[in-house]
Amino acid sequence: MCDFSSCKLFFSNDPVKIIKAKGQYMYDENGRQYLDCINNVAHVGHCHPDIVKAAHEQNQLLNTNSRYLHDNLVDYAERLSKTLPEKLCTFYFLNSGSEANDLALRLARQYTKHEDVIVLDHAYHGHLTSLIDISPYKFRNLEGQKEWVHVAPVPDTYRGLYREDHEDSSTAYANEVKNIIEQASKRGRKIAAFFVESLPSVGGQIIPPAGYFQKVAEHVHKAGGVFIADEIQVGFGRVGKHFWAFQLQGDFIPDIVTMGKPIGNGHPIACVATTKEIAEAFGATGVEYFNTFGGNPVSCAIGLAVLDVIEKEHLQAHATEVGNFLMKLLKEQKIKHPIIGDVRGSGLFIGVDLIKDQAERTPATAEAEHLVTRLKEEYILLSTDGPGRNVLKFKPPMCFSMEDAKFVVDTIDKLLTGSTDQNYLIEGCCWTALKTVLSLFFRSAKTKPRWWILNI
Repeated sequence: MCDFSSCKLFFSNDPVKIIKAKGQYMYDENGRQYLDCINNVAHVGHCHPDIVKAAHEQNQLLNTNSRYLHDNLVDYAERLSKTLPEKLCTFYFLNSGSEANDLALRLARQYTKHEDVIVLDHAYHGHLTSLIDISPYKFRNLEGQKEWVHVAPVPDTYRGLYREDHEDSSTAYANEVKNIIEQASKRGRKIAAFFVESLPSVGGQIIPPAGYFQKVAEHVHKAGGVFIADEIQVGFGRVGKHFWAFQLQGDFIPDIVTMGKPIGNGHPIACVATTKEIAEAFGATGVEYFNTFGGNPVSCAIGLAVLDVIEKEHLQAHATEVGNFLMKLLKEQKIKHPIIGDVRGSGLFIGVDLIKDQAERTPATAEAEHLVTRLKEEYILLSTDGPGRNVLKFKPPMCFSMEDAKFVVDTIDKLLTGSTDQNYLIEGCCWTALKTVLSLFFRSAKTKPRWWILNI
């Protein structure tokens, strides 16, 4: 029998079998509709007809590697270039975000001739060996931190080192990076890159303070390194105000930008954008870079269709409008329910930080898990992130509507309303834990449980 212990399903104690999806909705084998609040891969909506059509039409004509000339590749690079600062003018196409981040690491090392990388605590940048090494979220549970990896504190102004009452949190957090560079230099280490998600996602849906990137980049460039912005989770208009999340920082341009997930609306495509100088240094090795399926005609046709839909359906403006409305509703719940410690976000990238107490801001991990489980029973798919797994994360398809936002928040309010939020959720967590234990017992004993007893 196969061992799938290294793989994980959503709601593993009571998994959902999804057989189709459309827009922001998913449907199980019994035809029940679920509201998808977390699938940022289906960026413009599940099975969008324009995306399906573009893939089908190009598949009927040609799909081959990029060693041949094809208009789709050039057209797509030109379209992407119009969304980015002029300096980022060279594009490499790949198949996944992990591939993109691995290539970004290679580009940085070849250009700087340095090895070391600075990342944020609890960061996750992909599943390749090279990326596990720079992902504290993963390597802390595996072989540990490599000598060439340096971990900076997350610029979290809610529960981090420097909080909302600090007079200049962006400088304080940037100085932490400066100190890391200085300490590394004393040991003879040289920095190749500062590698960061433009908005840390696995780290807890964090919005770095304005000016942080500029100040960090100044320290990194002075040390001979480059700044890599990982936009795999948050790019393509999700943040509403801007097309790219790094633009929330103001007048700032990274040296390398990586893209994935939403770029193909579920089709495997990714991209690295960088400067001419970095690309030329990479080419100077004399070793060609080739990716069999990267930039193939079908992938580029789909990428173009995604950009068309974002523009045609005004999804960036829509993300601002719906995101602001959702944030407003959630902040109203924060006043009503003390378990909600913080609501933060931009556009349709939002985090709700659940806490056990206002003073210590202790993560309400079990309570968050129980709430997500109960929401699933109300046909709402939501998940958690953050070091304490206590932050509700909202990253829905961009067609997510005002009505959807109100439905989710009304349901959260209903579930939290009781004698007290904490008592309700603690009791619920205990009940959920009991069901889990009994479920595992019956599964291991190969005995069919009397589920009517567990569902009272």
